[in-house]
Amino acid sequence: MAVRQRLCRLSDFVSEIIMLEVKIKKRMPGFDLQVSFSCLGGDITVLTGPSGAGKTTLIRIMTGLTKADEGCIVHNGTVWFDSASRINLLPQQRKVGYVFQEHTLFPHLTIAGNINLISNDRAETDRLLVLFKIRHIAASRPAQVSGGERQRAAFAQALARKPEVLLLDEPFSALDITTRGRLQEELLKLKRKLSIPIVHVTHDPNEARLLADCTVEINREFAAAAPVPSVGERNAPGRCWPRINQLLDKAGAY
Repeated sequence: MAVRQRLCRLSDFVSEIIMLEVKIKKRMPGFDLQVSFSCLGGDITVLTGPSGAGKTTLIRIMTGLTKADEGCIVHNGTVWFDSASRINLLPQQRKVGYVFQEHTLFPHLTIAGNINLISNDRAETDRLLVLFKIRHIAASRPAQVSGGERQRAAFAQALARKPEVLLLDEPFSALDITTRGRLQEELLKLKRKLSIPIVHVTHDPNEARLLADCTVEINREFAAAAPVPSVGERNAPGRCWPRINQLLDKAGAY
């Protein structure tokens, strides 16, 4: 409890290195979901684990749609959630983009209309159509385009919110292998352009290896999900939780 409170008080200092910090506990049917990790801007943190382990619940907690029982969530110096201080920002206050496994496009609107509904800026809508290579289907409705094109539109819709964090809940799992591979590669290019924390849920170990700067395994068999470096160690070990103790020591927290 004391450490969590210190982390929240020091959030503006810790954010010099960490853009998104998550340390929560949630009582689930039959087990406690306990997760601690951080994600830097321009990184993808991949959440893996079996069905029912709490991955989607964790994503919903980060969006503010579900409330954790204990813990703290801090983004770039702003406390989104702190159980000790009774802080719990509303979803619309958290500036999060959210892409689901199933797209959330309105069927009666065109692809451009769905994006413009969020951006309310035709120039921005056009920029996103070009960015996701779907300008040629701008006038089509969701039912008239392919599954891959719908997911591209869902990504564009999420970014139309100008999010500061992007949360992806198995956005590629319903796609065929070829389309999935193309979108995975495009996500890797996109993260460098966005430079915001991206948290991505997947059951696919190959997808996790391809996308992850950091992997967090969530498993109801143990109490706390431990961050581990992704296969290949593209980044330094411990990137999920960089130098928290050193930061606290430097700030005189101990």
